Amino acid sequence: MSSRVAALSGALLMLAACSSTPDQTSGAGGPGMGGAGMGGVSGAPSYGPGSQQDLAATAGDRVFFQFDSSEITSEAQQILQRQAQWLKRYPNVSVTLDGNCDERGTREYNLALGERRANAAKNVLVALGVPASRLSTISYGKERPSVPGSSDDAYAQNRNAITNVN
Repeated sequence: MSSRVAALSGALLMLAACSSTPDQTSGAGGPGMGGAGMGGVSGAPSYGPGSQQDLAATAGDRVFFQFDSSEITSEAQQILQRQAQWLKRYPNVSVTLDGNCDERGTREYNLALGERRANAAKNVLVALGVPASRLSTISYGKERPSVPGSSDDAYAQNRNAITNVN
């Protein structure tokens, strides 16, 4: 009897998950993590192998930087190594690396810093064997914060390079 209840509960949870609309704005659920969902609906993002959600869940989709820095940390290096392995597994996938900053600093300064961050992540991926032709970069500076707010935590989350499947 308890296995029947467990099976029914699981089926209800799956139905409830399918009824929600997946976030389609950023392609990422949180720092280094992706959401899970069901694909196949016209206009809905794909959640299968080689998708943005697969990258986020298996390798992490973003690396973080210290204040006013584009230096790759040891933690970022590990994430980029996983991303390189993932990209080698899916040789037909191309990505764009988005460089981002927190809200402090001028627009021009943050665009330049975001570009350095995106290029730093790209350079590591190329050094790890990912063809540069599969990687593009863009800087958003402080224009696309991952986390709204002016706290130290928000600043830390917004100093990143996000890898987006094209």
